[in-house]
Amino acid sequence: MSRMPLSFECQGKRCGATLDTAPGATGLLIVSGGNEIRAGAFNGQARLAAEIAAKGFPVFRFDRRGIGDSEGENREFRRSRKDIASALLAFRAIAPQVERVVGFGNCDAASALMLAEGAGCDALVLSNPWTIDEHEAAVQAPSALRSRYVEKLKNPREVLRLLTGGVDLRKLASGVRQASASGPPRSKLAGEMERGLAGFVGPVRILLAENDRTAQVFAERWDSSDSRIVRCPGAGHAYAEAHARTWLREQILEALRV
Repeated sequence: MSRMPLSFECQGKRCGATLDTAPGATGLLIVSGGNEIRAGAFNGQARLAAEIAAKGFPVFRFDRRGIGDSEGENREFRRSRKDIASALLAFRAIAPQVERVVGFGNCDAASALMLAEGAGCDALVLSNPWTIDEHEAAVQAPSALRSRYVEKLKNPREVLRLLTGGVDLRKLASGVRQASASGPPRSKLAGEMERGLAGFVGPVRILLAENDRTAQVFAERWDSSDSRIVRCPGAGHAYAEAHARTWLREQILEALRV
């Protein structure tokens, strides 16, 4: 196995990419979230790519336009369909043995894949999808707030702070109102993602890190009976925990082996 730096073109702009080579006929396309470069958070995507390739599956990572090694304007995740589709074409060209591609994205990269109806991928692994509209940057899942308040009430120091005036009562009242709500209101983005995913015909699995705010909000804005949802207890947004890294890798390998 080896790592090959390369570039491809999207709408006349050169985009940087990396292929972790492997002989398999099924490959993984990793879509970066936010404004991350293709190494991903704390180099996690590069490590993940090497581990997946070592199991026999080629992995293609790329920087969308305006990010990292890629030219052009940063069009953000909502308008990245052409970037993903162009990367997929480049992947198939540089690894012609690949017959099936699984697209993987975390956070708004998952949202981008949903909005783009998979952008030509054959299967999707969608992790902690971002459903928060721009004006909702401070939204929190009521279930997470309730859990936090319960933990605080178990702590004698926090109870003492409350009794001795060490807690901002206005802030507390606001938090209690949010915690007592049935769930965050449905966002426009969540609706668009739902419609986009409905247009995708391949297999899908939705991964949720249970300690992640983004995943918590998604869970309260999505159909709770969706059988495609799989949860990782004790995991944060980037799966930095040792057990979470292993869990994420195994979830992706399962999708690749189908």
